Amino acid sequence: MKIAILTSGILPIPAVQGGAVENFLDFFLEYNNQHKLHQITIYSIYHPKVNGHPALSSDVNHYHYIDVTSIWAKIKKHIFGFYHKDIHHHYSIEYYLHQALKHIVKCEYDIILLQNRPGYAEVLIGKTNAKLVYSLYNDKLNYQTRKHQFIYDGASLIISTSNYITNRVKTINDYDNKCVTVYSGIDLQRFNVNITPQITRKTLALSSEDFIILFSGRVTPEKGIMELIDAINNLKDCKTIKLLVIGSSFFGNANNDNEFIIQLKSKASSLGNRIIFTGYVEYTQIPEYLKMANVAVIPSIWDDPFPTTVLEAQAMGVPVISTRRGGIPEEVTPETAILLDTDQHFVTNLADTIRDLYHHPEKRKAMSQAALEHAKYFNKERYAQDFFNALESIERQVI
Repeated sequence: MKIAILTSGILPIPAVQGGAVENFLDFFLEYNNQHKLHQITIYSIYHPKVNGHPALSSDVNHYHYIDVTSIWAKIKKHIFGFYHKDIHHHYSIEYYLHQALKHIVKCEYDIILLQNRPGYAEVLIGKTNAKLVYSLYNDKLNYQTRKHQFIYDGASLIISTSNYITNRVKTINDYDNKCVTVYSGIDLQRFNVNITPQITRKTLALSSEDFIILFSGRVTPEKGIMELIDAINNLKDCKTIKLLVIGSSFFGNANNDNEFIIQLKSKASSLGNRIIFTGYVEYTQIPEYLKMANVAVIPSIWDDPFPTTVLEAQAMGVPVISTRRGGIPEEVTPETAILLDTDQHFVTNLADTIRDLYHHPEKRKAMSQAALEHAKYFNKERYAQDFFNALESIERQVI
């Protein structure tokens, strides 16, 4: 098939600036390059880091770049935004879509894959004969979505990353038969407990006696990091418990503390060196930090659709403490993780759970072994194969 892919319009492909959804797309494209399945054109924003990237040498994956950052592009974006008030997304994203559409309408694609942007369908429907497929990694299509019925009806297929998202789509149509769940995967060669890390406890002035709690991801309120710091504050009697906070407010945002992060650091200051903020860390280095962790805490207080941080921790054999929100329960088993309710007792229960694992190394060992086994399913090759199987079901549909 001849396939076009429209990205989020925020981060480039290949994923040279990170981004979970962008990494998933890289896995998908890598699999296509290896197996020569389809001719795929990716419409991506441009970033200088993509220059010379080996992925661009593929003979089946073709990269069409759109400038959104030059001075002239910024001027054109603002002009576009001025004349297009009634748009689904931010004007910068809609400008990317507008530029991509200029090229798309000149081509005859069988499928146009909308990567986590079902709202693009508002513009595409009626302008192409290609079948539209929505790939959903977030809760972006439900009964509350703008023009939800129009967008839903325009899809030939919807591929979601969790049953949680699939069920949200079904709030539009109880009898939905368009949406299929394909669980995401990660690179298990990268997230491998046998790696030799360059970053160690010594690098961060931590000792072998320290009990390291690791938080990794976007440092935003809904991720529950404020509640985690409150929990650590309740564990003042456990002097060797240390918290590593890895990440920033947005992908690739290395040195830009916003108001929320400033508040976090102010609250953490009373705990001295027991809380370490690393700021943004390159995705390739995350396994090295997980390697030194005793427990990974993913304390999401929102309906997190399917956070890869949970998969990454399990792949490194790290026991997980998380919440019963969104798609998280679909990623773990009772043997690999402890899930908590985000109720009024959340902070207390979080502290108690950390304390329990701190005092019971045998429990941590059992969870670690179970995590390593469970993680084997969530490999990037299985994910890509399942994704293509779902995508190719369009060819088998009776017209």
